[in-house]
Amino acid sequence: MGKIYFPVKEPLELKVMDKIEIHGKIFCGRDAVLPKIARLYQEGHLDKLDIDLSGSVIFHTAVSPAGIGPTSSNKLDIESSIPILSQAGVKLHLGKGSLKQETAEALNSYKSYFAVTPPVSALFASKIISQRVVAFPEEGMEALYELEVAGLPAIIAIARGESIF
Repeated sequence: MGKIYFPVKEPLELKVMDKIEIHGKIFCGRDAVLPKIARLYQEGHLDKLDIDLSGSVIFHTAVSPAGIGPTSSNKLDIESSIPILSQAGVKLHLGKGSLKQETAEALNSYKSYFAVTPPVSALFASKIISQRVVAFPEEGMEALYELEVAGLPAIIAIARGESIF
């Protein structure tokens, strides 16, 4: 399993079915905040939140006292944000479920990837080193969080225009 430390500075060279371990800081958000982040990027106001998406990971999840686990990435508000957030610098989107071909093509055009991970909240909770809310605290557990993780497992599902779906 290849270890990847985020945020990444160099281009990733991943292929479908690569097993990876995620280390470093990741963002967590889902349908309540990802469209807001995408809109702020499009309007040129993302810097007001002091968020740098360059080389980052966004895990499609809420953060609750019960832990974290992937939500369906093919929900309209999440999947429609993936191309915009990839353009903003996100290198890895992490969630579950199949994505549309046009989303795979957008990922490819921005040299970004989509990885899936099973819903195993207890395992994921043991991989969290720290967490903090970075934006939209009014959304509660669906706010945008930044986590520091060590060894979060995932499998690359979409890479270079190819998909396992």
